[in-house]
Amino acid sequence: MFKVRENEPDYALLNDPTSQTVNRYGKPIETVAADDARRDQSLNINGDGEVGSNPNRYKQHGFYFNADNCIACHACEAACSEKNDNPAHIAFRSVGFVEGGTYPDYRRINISMACNHCDDPVCLKGCPTRAYTKLAEYGAVLQDPDTCFGCGYCTWVCPYNAPQLDPVKGQVSKCNMCVDRLEVGLKPACVSACLGKALDFGVVENVPEGREQAKAAIPGFPRTDITHPNIRFQQKKAVQRDMVRVDSTPLKYHRDEVDGAYKPTLDPKHGFKREWNVQKLLGSHENAHVAFTLSVQAVMGAFLLLAIGAWLHIPAVIGFIGSDAYIPTTIAMILLHTVGLAKLNLHLGKPHRFYRGFYNLKLSPVSREIAGVSLFFMGLAGYSFFALFEGGFAAFLQNAFTAVGLAGMGFGGYYMYKLYRIPARPFWNHWQTGSSFAGTALTLGSLLLALVALVFGAMTPALGATLASVAGLGLALEAVGLLFHARDLQGAESEGAASFYEQTTTYGNSYWLRNGLLAAALLLATGMVATDSSSVLAFGLLTLLALASAIIGRALFYVLVIPTTMPGAFFWKNKGFVEHARDSGLADMPQLGVAYEHHHPFKLDELLETVRTTSLQEKIAQAKRIVTG
Repeated sequence: MFKVRENEPDYALLNDPTSQTVNRYGKPIETVAADDARRDQSLNINGDGEVGSNPNRYKQHGFYFNADNCIACHACEAACSEKNDNPAHIAFRSVGFVEGGTYPDYRRINISMACNHCDDPVCLKGCPTRAYTKLAEYGAVLQDPDTCFGCGYCTWVCPYNAPQLDPVKGQVSKCNMCVDRLEVGLKPACVSACLGKALDFGVVENVPEGREQAKAAIPGFPRTDITHPNIRFQQKKAVQRDMVRVDSTPLKYHRDEVDGAYKPTLDPKHGFKREWNVQKLLGSHENAHVAFTLSVQAVMGAFLLLAIGAWLHIPAVIGFIGSDAYIPTTIAMILLHTVGLAKLNLHLGKPHRFYRGFYNLKLSPVSREIAGVSLFFMGLAGYSFFALFEGGFAAFLQNAFTAVGLAGMGFGGYYMYKLYRIPARPFWNHWQTGSSFAGTALTLGSLLLALVALVFGAMTPALGATLASVAGLGLALEAVGLLFHARDLQGAESEGAASFYEQTTTYGNSYWLRNGLLAAALLLATGMVATDSSSVLAFGLLTLLALASAIIGRALFYVLVIPTTMPGAFFWKNKGFVEHARDSGLADMPQLGVAYEHHHPFKLDELLETVRTTSLQEKIAQAKRIVTG
């Protein structure tokens, strides 16, 4: 157990003589009933079997932040990091700010934020490995880094950027509410270290002594309806109608004159110049997801065409199945699917723990996606294997595996879409994500069949018309989704408006190139259907246009998303500075709090030069630096 000092000051001691029965969301503050078997169990902190004596042990606790008192000294950050032995690039608690006005009427609000130990923790529901636990004790949401395999999905779904994915270790960790201190009657380390009494802690909804307000939000704090966070605020000092972020995120917070709430709106701080930024676009950390989704969706589309075509006795598809191109097609589908799965698995911080992705089938859309895609692969493999044999029994087994594959495709495909419907990421939280995924499957799946048919001489006018029609349908579906997506984001009062701004400026030229390629592919597919064209040139050009459009579009999908995170500062928690530090080499200075990505591109030429010119000890040290950063 945590050792309490004899001279521990009063402000570091928990003191909640009374509490309310329910919180503002109508949920009981008492976490378990008085006769619940979970009471009086030890947390076994550091192997200690003692049970804490806190009388409020089974009540939901939370942080209290007085924005009027915070001076942004970062003592809370330092105390937290010291207690948890965090490296410089990881902070469970961070301080940012928003500001508004001009001299002499300039106003600023500092915001200190850690995990809010929410009533409805989306991190717990989203984690595929079940690394999260909502404790009855104090209502704390704890995370076990040793269970985590580093997918980072919890960092996507959390509106407050509480879970921290370490790019060096490849695993997530977060604030643990200092439950070891709570067990002995002490407030968390960050609260005890606060110089201005801006931070406090106790049973949620209790207003600390000397305070008057218990607001649910202040300017810059993300929406509360997603998770019902257990943090309350005081902010009595008046602020401007518009409060802007000083980090690179093109957002500001505008006061609604009806309810007084501050809502995120666009702040076009980078101007309106259109740029390419191809290197940033195609060099994203999420490129493994680009490869996985495109390849698996292409295979799913091709499999669907073969299965439905065979069951409905579509002459063009029946002819393809009876041709020399059929077996090579099934082999190509298996290989492409395998490459996609491999890319996704190697993207994990801990690839060797991949099997843990099945742990949370009850709640996690990631687990369900993994299960569905794996089931689809089993069906595809069985379908392809029994295609090698003739006879009624082989046909029966092939049909059985076809059904398995279709079931896996439906289940896995749905949750591949569902896992991106994240309220904390408005750019993704739109039905266009589903239309894009379905459109890609139809387009790339039909073109995969067309290319193999052309290579093995199995292309016929009827098959060409069928595949071109399906490809055109997929392209049209994606185009319609993109139009509605752009329309809905332009006027959005959310981070989605900022994503659309980045799409049309920072990546504006790449965005319009994708749109042009998509339109050209759609026109070409329409023309091929109208003229019954099935030539190598036409399908080759259609494939190039559609594939280029799909790659650019999917890369944009990942780089453009702006989450509902807390505001940063000029350097700390500023995405723009992080990118600059990594590009310029400043990230080599650990005191700046920036680390290179765990999956940073491997620089073979630089490594060979190191081996040639340096001593053995220097070679080892520099090789480690090159490989990891």
